[in-house]
Amino acid sequence: MDVTLFGFVAVLGSASVLAFAAGRSRSAGVPPLEAWALADRRYGAVAVWLLLGGTIYTAYTFAAVPGLVYGAGAIGFFALPYTIVVYPLAFWMLPKLWSISAEHGFLTVADYARGRWGSHQLALAIALTGLLATMPYVALQLLGIRAVLEVGGVYPDGVAGDALLALVFGVLAVATYRSGLRAPALIAVVKGVVVVSVAIGLSVAALDRLGGPGGVFEVSRLDSTVGFSASLDPSLHAAYATLALGSAMALLCYPHVLTAAFSANSAAALRRAVVAMPLWTAILAVFGLLGLAARSAGIEAPLGNAEAALPMFVADLLPALLTGLVFGALAVGALVPAAVMSVAAGTLFTRNIYSEYLHPEATPRTQTRVARVTSLVVKVGALVFVFGLRGQDAINLQLLGGVWILQTFPAIALGLCTRWLHRGGVLAGWATGMIVGTYLVAEGGFSAVVDVGDGTQMYAAVVALIANLAVAVALTPLLDRLRISRGVDATASRGSRATTRPDPGRQGRTA
Repeated sequence: MDVTLFGFVAVLGSASVLAFAAGRSRSAGVPPLEAWALADRRYGAVAVWLLLGGTIYTAYTFAAVPGLVYGAGAIGFFALPYTIVVYPLAFWMLPKLWSISAEHGFLTVADYARGRWGSHQLALAIALTGLLATMPYVALQLLGIRAVLEVGGVYPDGVAGDALLALVFGVLAVATYRSGLRAPALIAVVKGVVVVSVAIGLSVAALDRLGGPGGVFEVSRLDSTVGFSASLDPSLHAAYATLALGSAMALLCYPHVLTAAFSANSAAALRRAVVAMPLWTAILAVFGLLGLAARSAGIEAPLGNAEAALPMFVADLLPALLTGLVFGALAVGALVPAAVMSVAAGTLFTRNIYSEYLHPEATPRTQTRVARVTSLVVKVGALVFVFGLRGQDAINLQLLGGVWILQTFPAIALGLCTRWLHRGGVLAGWATGMIVGTYLVAEGGFSAVVDVGDGTQMYAAVVALIANLAVAVALTPLLDRLRISRGVDATASRGSRATTRPDPGRQGRTA
């Protein structure tokens, strides 16, 4: 066996063994949905830190950020303020959502929206938005694995390569089907160890190759590249700021992030995990700097594929065995978020579409069976997407997903701090934001930033959110004047659990 392939298989095999071990201690039979989807809400601060970090910092992130820095320069570092701004917001928002969800038996953010706003229509809108935003995100994890395999020379051409990718993902699919969130939670331990090790090892090797930090920041060499700027153009300040802020707000609305957060055993444990999350951002900063190092080292990534810069730099920098280990680490980095995303999508579909509209009398174990099958469908759909469509299509759809998911922010976050908005206004605002955001992205040729006049550029999702909020605020007094019902807020006070329909998963709660 090729030495690089051996190292790759060794890391991936270890993660796969752990994933299968996740379900060995569980009793036979089908567990309730809460046990499968949230691991009975029993993870402490360290486990939640690993699971949240493994979910938020995807393999695609660890390739895309250095790739963007490699190709464009300073603008690529927007991910750092974005993942710094997000945590004060997360420290306030996630424990509140956890407390409400644990008290009322909510498993998804759409459950929360139904209870908070008393609106099944708004809950359905949030569920559908979450599913639409998640599907291309799963496909991106596969693209990240394939990019690593291709650069490493271990991805065969044609059907054989597709079979290898399907096998890697198939192992994950079976483990997640059996064990639910416990599988990616265990893989997250491996991911944490190997990603930190890779960041340290690559940094030492890169500094040695380039003669220290000065070699990494060789401005004359960097700025000679067409399209690359080692400093941020003042005309991009608004784009940079809105990308960071909008991405931070959107991140906390993704179903997979909230699924990982809801698995905590207490609000206090979740707060402690969030306080430590900037350590993951520090690791991401190291990977961003490795993009600069690849540029300074003269790595020539294929035109239009800057994400290949880091894997190419690794292959050029390290011996074959270590290269395989690093590639294996990057592949493991894709397995955790892909698994959590599929669990979140399965739970979201089951709780807020299947149990709400297709089979309201479904038992908790029937719900688990449906969620398991849905999680498999999500993974198979991602494989079909990767094999059947261009990678750029997945990137474009993921960009749209980020724009869409931000339009759920008022229903989720603002519902935690104000009861002034009318549920009809929030729903109309969501629809407005979805339409405006989709139009702006499509009209701009699938660019994340759009021109809003006078040469000022902003993140399209933030522009759509402004329109969203404007409609919600404008309609609220009108709907109140027309005496249109605000619905029943089941989260208004402790012990108040009145809803317009019985919670389909409440009897499935476990102690």
